[in-house]
Order: sequence, then structure tokens, then C-alpha cells
Amino acid sequence: MSEKKTLIVGATTNPSRYAFTAAGMFDERGLDFIPIGIKTGEIFGKQILDLRTKPALDDIDTITLYIGPENQAEWIDYLLSLKPKRIIFNPGTENPEFFNRAKADGIKVLEACNLVMLSTGQF
Repeated sequence: MSEKKTLIVGATTNPSRYAFTAAGMFDERGLDFIPIGIKTGEIFGKQILDLRTKPALDDIDTITLYIGPENQAEWIDYLLSLKPKRIIFNPGTENPEFFNRAKADGIKVLEACNLVMLSTGQF
């Protein structure tokens, strides 16, 4: 399972944020993840990539969202261009437009809590 890469969108060094908690859970389980966001810094030995630069990334299996719908619009085309197999809309990130566009592109979409999925082995 560790060969599957997950992009954590909205990554932050703030330990009170769910994106930080998710990164910690990925790290604990030995799951490969790439943190990306507009905040800089390092979490669990990985540099947070700058979302604003829209870096070229390959072989993204899952995108897990930790940015609200009001902040997603400028990133939707970029995130879809990464051709993930699935996108997880965590609580508070639900966005019908993004959801439907991803689904139309053949991407599996879930409105679910990544933390619960990891905790219960459903990831």
C-alpha cells in the first residue's frame, strides 16, 4: 500500500489542524504522502510544497482535501490535471461543482473523513 501516494491539500505545520493530524497518521502507518498548501514549512520530515506554484506531480493515487470550498476554485483545474484515482472531500470541504467535475473525469469521489478512514482501516 505504501507505493500509493496521497496528496494532502491544505497541509500546515499547525498541530491543531486536521491536515496536520492526517499527515501524522500517514507517517505513523508508513503511507506515502505529499503535503501541499500555501503555508510553508516541514511536517514529519517532508517539505510542504507551495500550492501556488502548481508543481508537476506524478502517480497521485488520492487527493485528500483540507481546504474549504471557498478556497478551492483556483486549484480545481490543477488538482484534476494530476489525474488522481480518487478525491476525498473531508468534512467542511464538500463542493458539488468540484465533486461533479471529478466524477465526470472518472475519478472516484468520497465525502468522508480521512482520519476515520485511517483509524478504521478503510483507507
